[in-house]
Amino acid sequence: MTERITGMSPNRQARLAGGLYLINILTGVFAIIFVRSALLVPGDAAATAANILAHETRFRLGFVAEIVTCITCIPLAVIFYNLLKIVNKSLAMADVFFSLVGTAIEATVLLNHFAPLIFLQPGGYLGAFTPEQLQAQAYISLQLQDIGLSIALVFFGFDCFIVGYLIFRSTFLPRIIGVLLAIEGTGYLINSFTSFVAPALQARIFPYFTATAIGEVSLSLWLLVMGVNVTRWRERTAEATN
Repeated sequence: MTERITGMSPNRQARLAGGLYLINILTGVFAIIFVRSALLVPGDAAATAANILAHETRFRLGFVAEIVTCITCIPLAVIFYNLLKIVNKSLAMADVFFSLVGTAIEATVLLNHFAPLIFLQPGGYLGAFTPEQLQAQAYISLQLQDIGLSIALVFFGFDCFIVGYLIFRSTFLPRIIGVLLAIEGTGYLINSFTSFVAPALQARIFPYFTATAIGEVSLSLWLLVMGVNVTRWRERTAEATN
């Protein structure tokens, strides 16, 4: 049924998802690690502003990269639903909503990424503010984006957990990938809620959670290179329609 609706075989859908997921990961890493983390100086609005102005093109490219990250999430949600609904349709549908809500939040808080480029432009109506005030506004915008991303990661945490569970039960994808995704989703949830309740503790535990990204990397590469076990996928499809 899924093949008739989409016009694509499960393996073609899987490989498309793998490619999109890899783009999602690479653009996310570039935006977060090579742009935001590299340019933001914790607690120093003036130094952060100087970095942004000195590397404005990189900062703008980080903004574009995050838009691409959000765009890839939409077809990924559709493909994962098509592939995994034969395992549990209700959970697969719930995952679509978690993914899309998280994506909507992430896309909305991108305004806070772009805001420093407005605050730090010289002249015009911004002359009513002192340079220090504008630098502080730019820095606050980036802090608000961090909070918004933490909120989005709550939804992405449930997304990873559900997809991990469905993969574990699927029989047509490796169970170990499902386990790794569930661990990563749990890490997202712990990291986000810790940042809300105990930010000082979150700063210490965050490096440990970055290692859990192996789940998403493994899934993207497996889908891109190996696809799904089509025989078992069709067996599960037949079971689901009987």
